Amino acid sequence: MYLATTGRPDAPPAPSGARRRVPGTVLALGTVSLVTDVSSEMVTAVLPLYLVLGLGLSPLQFGLLDGLSTGATALVRLLGGATADRGGRHKTVGGLGYALSALSRLGLLLAGGATGWIAGALAADRLGKGVRTAPRDALITLHSPPEALGRAFGVHRAMDTTGALLGPLAAFALLWATADAYDAVFAVSFCAGAFGVLLWLLLVPGRPRPTAAARPVAPPPPRARGGLLAVPRSPGYRRIVLCAGLLGATTVGDSFLYLLLQRRLDLDATWFPVLPLGAAAVFLLLAVPAGRLADRLGRRGPLLYGHGALLLAYGLLLTPLPGAVVLPGVLVLLGAFYAATDGVLMALTGPFLTEGRQAGGLALVQTAQALARLGAAVAFGAVWTASGPRAALVTALVALAAAVCCSARLLPRGAASPAVPESTELPESTEPSERTD
Repeated sequence: MYLATTGRPDAPPAPSGARRRVPGTVLALGTVSLVTDVSSEMVTAVLPLYLVLGLGLSPLQFGLLDGLSTGATALVRLLGGATADRGGRHKTVGGLGYALSALSRLGLLLAGGATGWIAGALAADRLGKGVRTAPRDALITLHSPPEALGRAFGVHRAMDTTGALLGPLAAFALLWATADAYDAVFAVSFCAGAFGVLLWLLLVPGRPRPTAAARPVAPPPPRARGGLLAVPRSPGYRRIVLCAGLLGATTVGDSFLYLLLQRRLDLDATWFPVLPLGAAAVFLLLAVPAGRLADRLGRRGPLLYGHGALLLAYGLLLTPLPGAVVLPGVLVLLGAFYAATDGVLMALTGPFLTEGRQAGGLALVQTAQALARLGAAVAFGAVWTASGPRAALVTALVALAAAVCCSARLLPRGAASPAVPESTELPESTEPSERTD
């Protein structure tokens, strides 16, 4: 069995594993995510229109509903990851998360315009996402060779993003074909979500079983002990959590960037929903190459360079360049940012986690990042309201530049290598290493 503590996350992989195929479990997880994201993004794409134009909610009411659902995700992410680690129940807990999200679509279909029911359905959707994310990423870590984690996460994120592209297109096609019948969108979304749950049950295995070829000769590292929310004691892991929060606290939300683009270019409001598709398309194209590059050259570099791309996007919005340059430039840079950071951060974290703490450890990194980004959104909105969008963007640019510089010093460069038979020679490395639990 490949343990999450094996390998060196920021050193070039051994030549024998460089051309390894992507594990079938990763492809199965990617298929489930693709189908589920079609279901999820169908609803996300039409929800503002449905709530504000269809039901007459004010922007403040819509913002409160959106904030409630986002907060629910952060609160349950840690609990879902820690519960999945107890007894290796990653498949069970992840499946419950997918099922809860699918049922939330049924709740929207049956809500009949009642705001309370809609709020409950949105909270259930986000709760499901919070519960399933860490167990799913832990399964990717457990079923993938340590030296190929970047590529594995890149393939999964590319398949996930394919669903994010297809979902809005399917939703708007349905609205066009049914004369704005939102119930049809919710019904098809529920069917797609239920199909995703079925694929999860049929295709996704649980924990990998050790084989004679993969079983380590030396005794495996001790399983982590402690309560449900015990934190791994690795200094490298703690620095990753700190950097995830630090970088997240200086990351402006996508919606703000799209609003800045719309204001800067004076785009018609009907084109606003199309902007995320441009960034998602770039993400789809670059996710796998970015993951492979991270496996080959080290994962901390792409993570920092990805935030550098976001820094350039901020700067591009501040320049007097024409809209024909700013619009594609910002979308390309935003897509490159996600391709170089989303899966790469998980791949960098995985080898620092002890056996039995994979889901909980990944959940803590994701939660630190999510809560920091939530705080960044509030701060950016406050500066925008008080001093205008340009002052807010300059503040964000300076803060992100400082966070990238700090993270370049704090992010670990390597982890301890596993024990090997006496006849096997360890590759030489000049990079410093750290011991994990």
